[in-house]
This record gives sequence, structure tokens and C-alpha cells, in this order.
Amino acid sequence: MLIEKIDAILPQTQCGQCGFSGCKPYAIAIAEGRADINQCPPGNEEGIQQLADLLGVKPKPLNTAHGLPKSKSIAFIDEQVCIGCTFCIQACPVDAIVGAAKKMHTVIGVECTGCELCIAPCPVDCISMTPLRKQIVDTKREPYFTSDNMLTRENEMKKKAADHARIRYEQKLKRLKYEKNERTERLAKLTKAIKSSYVTSATNIFKKKQSELHWNMK
Repeated sequence: MLIEKIDAILPQTQCGQCGFSGCKPYAIAIAEGRADINQCPPGNEEGIQQLADLLGVKPKPLNTAHGLPKSKSIAFIDEQVCIGCTFCIQACPVDAIVGAAKKMHTVIGVECTGCELCIAPCPVDCISMTPLRKQIVDTKREPYFTSDNMLTRENEMKKKAADHARIRYEQKLKRLKYEKNERTERLAKLTKAIKSSYVTSATNIFKKKQSELHWNMK
């Protein structure tokens, strides 16, 4: 399906810079002609070229109105400053931040997509982005790692990371949907119980008044 093919090209940072809530919604918009192929800063020119090849259109420069490409980085929480508000946990699209209310939070580095969505909600500015260092390989000692091999390996790692991030994003969406349904069910049961209690109470009061009126008439 076209949407899945487009989504497979996107970097799965789920950053929303494209103007949509995640990579899948952006993929849907591209497939339906509601979005252009150059709205993803993390994907940059490489992603634009791949999308152009897939759709059979000409590539175009990145639309910088959606942001500029950056080197890969992950979020870091200053645990001494963190107040445990949980805002960053709620904002993270892939559940890469762990912690509890009024308890210290921390980032699971290997799960962070670098979307930066956790920074703005933090009321104490204790979150910063840390650039990842590229692994330097000595090709003289390890002749297997030629430039072509390293590029292939890098692309494979990017694809694997993107696929993993997509799974975590979809899992979070499912969890949020489940929790919403659970809250709705609990509220419905509580409302029903309150109404039932109110009706029972009103009925008892009516019967009591009716009984008092009956005895007074005697």
C-alpha cells in the first residue's frame, strides 16, 4: 500500500515538524495529496529524493518553513533540577522517558528519537539535547569497513532504528486509546451508580413522605 511505502521512508522521529502529529499522518497526507514531499527536516534531502523516486515526481529543496535539518541528538534530563511534573513523559511520542509524579525522570537514550517535543513542556528547563558522536572506524585496521560498507551499515542501522521507533509510537497510541476507553467506561459506571443511588434515595424519601401523609390523615 502506498501509505506504508511512504511511511517506511520517513525517519519516524514523530517530531511533528511536518505539520502533522506524526510520520504516519504525514504519510497519509502525502498519499492523499494534502502535503508535499519536502516537509520533513529530519529526512532532509535524502528522504525527499526517496519520496520523489517512489512517487515518480521531481525532488525539490527542503521547505525550511518546517525547520532545518540537525545532527542526530537525544534528550538529556538534569535530574538534580527535575521536579517530576511528568509533562515530558506525556509529550514523548515513543515512551522514551521514565519516571513518576514528583519523582526524578530520566531518558532511555537508546529509545529517544531526538524529536525535542519534551523540551517545551518542561517548566524548569531541565531538558537539553545532546548530539550523538559518530563512530570512527580505522579502515587500515579494519579493512572490511570501506566507505561503501560503512554507508550501507549506516543506512541499515537507520532503517532498523526507524522501524523500532515506529513500533514504540504505535504501541503508545494503542496504550493511550486503551486508557481513554478505560476512563470512559469507569466514568459511565460511576455515573450510572450515582443516578441509581439518586433514584433509590428519591424513591425512599417519596415513600417515607407518603407514609407520613397516610398516618397524618388517620
